[in-house]
Formats: sequence, C-alpha cells, structure tokens
Amino acid sequence: TTALIPGKKAPIMFTKEMIARMKPGSVTVDLAASNGGNIETTVMDKAVVTGNGVTCLGYTDLNSRLASVSSTLFANNQSKFILSVGPQTKKAKGEWFIDHDDEVVRGMLVTERGELRFPAPPPKPKKQPSKKEEKPPEDRLPTLPIPDPTDFARPYRSGAFNCTVAAVLALLLGVGCPSAGFASMLLVLALSTVVGYQTVWGVTPALHSPLMAVTNAISGVTALGGMRQMGGGFVPEDLAHWLGAVATLASVINLAGGSLVVGKMLDHFRRSTDPPEYLHYYVLPMIVTVAGYASALGFGGFVFPTSVVETMSGLLCIGGIAGLATQKTARLGHVSSVAGITLGLVASLGSIAPIWTWQVYVQFACVVAIGGVLGVSIYTKVDPTSLPQTVAGFHSLVGLAAVLTAVSDFIDFSTEDQGGDSEDPEVVRLVAIGLATAIGGVTFTGSLIAMSKLAGLLSSAPLKLPFRDPLNLVLATALVGALGVLAWDLDPAQEYLRAISLATVTGISLVLGLHLVHS
Repeated sequence: TTALIPGKKAPIMFTKEMIARMKPGSVTVDLAASNGGNIETTVMDKAVVTGNGVTCLGYTDLNSRLASVSSTLFANNQSKFILSVGPQTKKAKGEWFIDHDDEVVRGMLVTERGELRFPAPPPKPKKQPSKKEEKPPEDRLPTLPIPDPTDFARPYRSGAFNCTVAAVLALLLGVGCPSAGFASMLLVLALSTVVGYQTVWGVTPALHSPLMAVTNAISGVTALGGMRQMGGGFVPEDLAHWLGAVATLASVINLAGGSLVVGKMLDHFRRSTDPPEYLHYYVLPMIVTVAGYASALGFGGFVFPTSVVETMSGLLCIGGIAGLATQKTARLGHVSSVAGITLGLVASLGSIAPIWTWQVYVQFACVVAIGGVLGVSIYTKVDPTSLPQTVAGFHSLVGLAAVLTAVSDFIDFSTEDQGGDSEDPEVVRLVAIGLATAIGGVTFTGSLIAMSKLAGLLSSAPLKLPFRDPLNLVLATALVGALGVLAWDLDPAQEYLRAISLATVTGISLVLGLHLVHS
C-alpha cells in the first residue's frame, strides 16, 4: 500500500479484522509506514507476524534494502514514462517531444518553457456518428444462436464425435505404420504428451516463470543426441563429429546456466519465515545410483541397468515439473529435475561406452567444462529484471543443438550402408531427422526473436505484414513437402535430392520461427 496525504497521518486502508481474514503465509508491504501506515497491524521499521500467520512489513528503508533492484525498476519506469510523452501518437522513434495532441500528456503538463500550461483545455468533443451513417440492419452480422441449456445430450454428442475422429485417425496411423520401432516411438510420444499436459496443468500460476525455466533446462537433454554424434579422438575428425560436439556444447551451456537461473527465480519466492531446507542430502542417493550403475556395467557386465537408469531419469524430470505445483515443493522439484538430467547423461555415457575411446571421453570432458564455464558466466551476469530474456536465450541453444544433431545424423546416414537386417526402415530415421530439424529451426530463431523483444533490442510491436497469414501457409506447405521428399524412397542416383530437401527444411524452419514470433 502507498496511500499518503501530504502533511497528515496515512489513512488506514486495511483494518486488523481484514488482516485476520487473510490466509496464513500472506505478506503485506506498507510503504506508508513512515507516516503511520495504511495497514493497522504495521509496526514501523519492523516485520511482525500476526496470530493467523500474516507477515506485515513496515520497513521505511526498503529502497536501501533493495538498492540495485529498486534503482533498476525506477529507472525503467522513468525512461518508459519519458518515452511515452511523444511517440505515443507521433511514432517518431528516437525523437522526444511533448505531444499536445495526446490528452494524457497534455493533462499532466504544468509548465513548458516558463509558461503555465495548467489546467489543460477541455478535450474536443468527439464527433458522434449521425443516424444516416449507421449501417442498415441487413448489413449487420447475424446473431449467433444461443445453445439450449436444457439440451443435456449436446456435450455428449460433441465428445462422441471428437472421439470418433480421433479413433479413425489412430487407425489410419496404425495401418500406415512402417515398423514396430515406429509404433513404439509413437506410443512413447503419446504417453509423454498426456503426462506432460497433466503435470503442467497442476502448476501454480505464480510459478509459471520458474516452470518455463525448468522445462527449458530439461530440454537441454538434446545433449544426449549430440553426444552420440561425437567421435574422432581428442578433437573431432569430420564434419559430423564437429556438429555433434558443437551441439553438445550448446546443450551444456543451457543445462548449466538454465539450472542456475531456475534456482535464482525460486529464490525470489522464498520467504524469511520458510523453514530451513536440507536438499543437499539428496546427493547421497545420486552417488549410490551412479556408483551402482557404473559397477554393474564395468564389473558385472550387465546391460539392462541402462534402461532402468533411463526410466529413473524420465521419472525424475517429470517429478521436477510436478514439484512446481506448490511453492512448498518447488525447490525440491528443481533438485529432482537436475537429478533427472544428470542420470540421463550418465545413462547415455554408459550406452555409448563400447563405441567411444578414451580420447573421445577427454574430448567430451573438455566440451562439458567449456559449456559449464560459459553457462555459469552468463548466469552470474543476469539481474532479476533480465531473467525472462535469459531463459529465452538459453532456449534458443536447445533449438540450435537439435538442428546440428539432426544434420550430423543425416551426414552419417548418407555415408552408411543402408542394407542389412535393420528392423526399422530408413524412413523412420529420415522422418526423425526432418522433424528434429524443423522443430529445432523454429525454436532457434523464434527464441532469439523473443529474447530480443524482451531485452528491448527489437520493438515489441508485431511485424504485421499484409500477407502474413498466406506467407505462413505457404511456408508450412513447403516445409511439409520438403519433409516428404526427405523421407521418400529415392533411387541411389537421386540421393542428392535428400540433401537439398534437408537444406530446404532447415531454411524454411528458420524463417518460419522468425516470422511467427515476430508477427
């Protein structure tokens, strides 16, 4: 509360009875405490807790307590106020002037160049449309019919129709399913979509910003794909290996910096009355799991523990998102997501152990070290007001890693012998490469535009091209066509068409992500 009357005691806006009805854990901040306060329970320069668990802050030195944050926010408000004086109506970028045609600005103007401008002249009456200018009744849009509230069967009919359409689409997908492996991946995708939807739906709205940061950090598991594309020795030997190393580096930057940003976000929700937390105790089960898994692979020769650790990784990541459902479990959810990401990396290292040489492990360690240092350095330079654009910037690295990994896999695909006894036809792999490129490209450029808008580098106003929707439709159609050519069964002499189609998918997805977010 900030209600003040010059020269008088601050008026009481909230009585003791009102505070008594607030929920436990609520906080009141009385910025008028120096003049008696707007809240009856306020004690000047103290923080008191009422009988029903409401914390009442009456500090009169909040500006000095939050010097950097308050200065940044105040400067931002002042700059936005100054910029709003002129360009609101004239739209002259970089030019400041006092716009007398703006009723709000003219009403605030007191003096200008030594001349009194107050009070402002009354606004000009707006011209009322005459009856002749009104559209005739026949040109007006028809009124939509109101559903009959007594038609209780209507939602059931709609639901049955939707389920029928979904069943037909599922059967058509099953008929056209190319292999058992494709069906298995489809099952995982469907179940993960349902679980993700239900998990995110239960998150408290106040924690949506940390939720985006957590999901962004989890999406950094694109490092797993980049790791599988790494190879060579101490340094990558060919283009595919280099792309895999760069993709892993981008993902590690996001994992390290993104996870720390989540912690910083959750610190802003922490209250002084919250009980102490001992989350470091959860390091013990992590050590036991990693050590046991390494022992099972190294000394026992077991193979199936990898699948178990991968399942644990997925469950912990889901638990990390679910933990953000309440403020009480949010920090524990953060720890769960970090543990899930760690186990995912460990399981991937275990699964590719027969392929990598010790020189590649050294290469991977260097990539992780460089990515970790870069991620931490970015985190240390982030202030509270720039957290959203930082998350968007980290998310662009996820899209970049997906594109690089897909292109690297395509290079391997082009140089491998596609014959043999492989259960899955090459179309499954090509579809996965195409979708990873398309989704990653849209994510990369879209996140960069979002970061630029949030940081003020680009105008927040939409692009609004006159042919915006037709352009999106044409780009989407061309993208689907290029994906079709990529996965088509071509003759060996026409393999070059696949490379052209992948380049087309990459270019279109980058342009589509830029245009969708900027518009």
